[in-house]
Amino acid sequence: MPSTRLGVVFDYADDFTTNAAEITGFERVGVNLVSVAEAYSFDAVSQLGYLAAITTTMTLASGILPIFSRTPALLAMTAAGLDSVSRGRFELGIGSSGAQVIEGFHGVPFTAPLGRIRENVEICRAIWRRERLDFHGTHYTIPLPADQGRGLGKPLKIINQPVRGTIPISIAALTPKAVAQAAEIANGWLPLFYLPEKADAAWGASLAEGRTRRSPDLGPLDVIAQVPFYLGDRPDRAIEAYRQNVALYVGGMGARGANFYNDLAVGYGFVEEAALVQELYLTGRKDEAASALPDELVHGTALIGTEREVRARVDALLASGVTTISVKPLAPSRTERIEQLEALRGILG
Repeated sequence: MPSTRLGVVFDYADDFTTNAAEITGFERVGVNLVSVAEAYSFDAVSQLGYLAAITTTMTLASGILPIFSRTPALLAMTAAGLDSVSRGRFELGIGSSGAQVIEGFHGVPFTAPLGRIRENVEICRAIWRRERLDFHGTHYTIPLPADQGRGLGKPLKIINQPVRGTIPISIAALTPKAVAQAAEIANGWLPLFYLPEKADAAWGASLAEGRTRRSPDLGPLDVIAQVPFYLGDRPDRAIEAYRQNVALYVGGMGARGANFYNDLAVGYGFVEEAALVQELYLTGRKDEAASALPDELVHGTALIGTEREVRARVDALLASGVTTISVKPLAPSRTERIEQLEALRGILG
């Protein structure tokens, strides 16, 4: 397999039937990975099971499953099941999501996301090793203590034999503490709006901190950058659509003081711009918010442009330490999407 993986992202708002019809073409031109997103949308698991049946070589990944919407044991069971039906081709992407979704859609308190992610990882790995689950953590106690239930719980191990005793886990993380934890305990790290020229300023210290505590058994950290992708001489429409998307996240994805993406823009050094974009977006001036975004943030976090421009952005991503480039194809037709992915596979080598 090429040293740099090429992935495709299926967004939670996409029409899955359309995407699935194209996946064998993506596989044929050398796409290594497909990840399926989940927010408060159709679930990703059923879609990944379908993709397992119609692909043969691609790695399948959840991008991401929120930990608050499932028990740790169910996450482990789901990952083991998808790894089984795909014959060892699944990677578990997890994250905390945010309070608006977790409390507003699932009705679950959004508490201690970092601690819960750590314990989810420990529990999943124990289950895949087919250990009897006897876990006593800060956030999860399994089996349930007798005084919290009927007193009938006992340590159990998963019935089936997992295809693999360990399944790769990637963690979505943006804040310094979350990134440090991902670098410590995960196989892969899933940042969003990854700007390679400023990645070290935003995350360098956190990644270094986490790597000092990282077990050698995990191997190198897979840095998985998710970017929109369009290769062509007329990229204006694609850039404008992406600009609107960035404005949504930086300006409106969370309340004032509780927007991870706005904090990231600040971490990149766009302090005044981030504040202005949020103010404009939250007061209903969405087009103005998009216009107020720094061009460096919009263009620098995308693979959109001519072949020369895309090649330059790929070089920047790889130089900053990215090992998997996972793209959201923006070309308008199926033929163009396949052709452009094949060209990108050639650029990656």
